Amino acid sequence: MLLGIEHSRFWRVAAAAAGLGLCIVSGPAALSGNQAPTLEQLKERVAKANATERPALCVQISELELGEAERFYGMGDSAQAKGALDEIVAYSGMARDSAIQAHKHEKQSEIAIRKLARKLVDLKHTLAHEDQGQVQDTVDQLQRIRDDLLTAMFPKGR
Repeated sequence: MLLGIEHSRFWRVAAAAAGLGLCIVSGPAALSGNQAPTLEQLKERVAKANATERPALCVQISELELGEAERFYGMGDSAQAKGALDEIVAYSGMARDSAIQAHKHEKQSEIAIRKLARKLVDLKHTLAHEDQGQVQDTVDQLQRIRDDLLTAMFPKGR
């Protein structure tokens, strides 16, 4: 009898812990019904955002475009993947320009763009030789954007 009581108590505690864990993992977004904004919604928000909000939005768009590029390369569609790579560079450049203009979020933008470049290098190694050049060009452009951010944060001659 004692074994049955402990056994049922264990399962009640385990069920409560699992329910609590599910609430923590799903987070407030599940409770409020909010979904992550789509790529198009974010692009619309960038046009209306001020200079201090724009870097974070542009970085988020670049990250989503990286996912799109990976998906297009996985499907074998190099042309659309190239378009996504161009968007990554465009929005990363916009993040750089806004961060430098506002003198805010420079460090966060640089870190995020560095991560994007690393992910692109990892992606490059999984692609056919013909597609690697496109990705390497994008990585090189992201490196220049990062250099601009670093120069703005740490100018020589201070």
